[in-house]
Amino acid sequence: MEPIYKRILLKVSGEALAGDNKTGLDYDAITGICTSIKKCVDAGVQVAVVVGGGNFWRGRSSGAMDRTRADHIGMLATAMNALALADVLESLGCVTRVQTAILMQQVAEPYIRNRAVRHLEKGRVVIFGCGTGNPFFSTDTAASLRAVEIQADIFLKATLVDGVYDKDPHKYDDAKKYDKLTFSQVLSDGLQVMDSTAATMCRDNGMKMFVFDLSRPDNIYDAVMGKNVGTVVTEE
Repeated sequence: MEPIYKRILLKVSGEALAGDNKTGLDYDAITGICTSIKKCVDAGVQVAVVVGGGNFWRGRSSGAMDRTRADHIGMLATAMNALALADVLESLGCVTRVQTAILMQQVAEPYIRNRAVRHLEKGRVVIFGCGTGNPFFSTDTAASLRAVEIQADIFLKATLVDGVYDKDPHKYDDAKKYDKLTFSQVLSDGLQVMDSTAATMCRDNGMKMFVFDLSRPDNIYDAVMGKNVGTVVTEE
């Protein structure tokens, strides 16, 4: 069975790296995610990853702190997560490169689009840290931006539910799951799958997105192989 995508951008939340602990790093959880990523690489897929930082810090819940400074702390949290992902991937035999949108040359490369694409072409997993490098932008927006910049075939958004619903399925038993919808619907209906800036970025640049549940890490590989394990979001 052949993968249906050659190059993917995978967004992994910081919370996913914490497992049941909710905060910090859970290496069992990270290993499950990285094992599925390695299966994609072994199948010939070029994999780039954007990682969040919510397991260490969430700027929007930082209270009275200046928003810009709070967001900068969040960017540093994503850099820690990027290094943790790289470490586990390398232990599994993957060659990785961490690139950050804030300069920290002793621990990671600066983000350079052409260099990132070259790494991907050589079969290396590229992990993007520090979001866009700017405050007021989420890591979802960073993932949308990087997916467009590297010309990914699809943006895989790993979440805590098995797709996009019309309302929170954890709160409402009658929540309806979508198999397919458009970014315009996401925006007009206020669906809480990503922030409006990220959705607009995907819509305006023709980026396809697939939303799926990461509680089963192999869904990453299954999504790449074309299995229906979530919700497809496109713009017709």
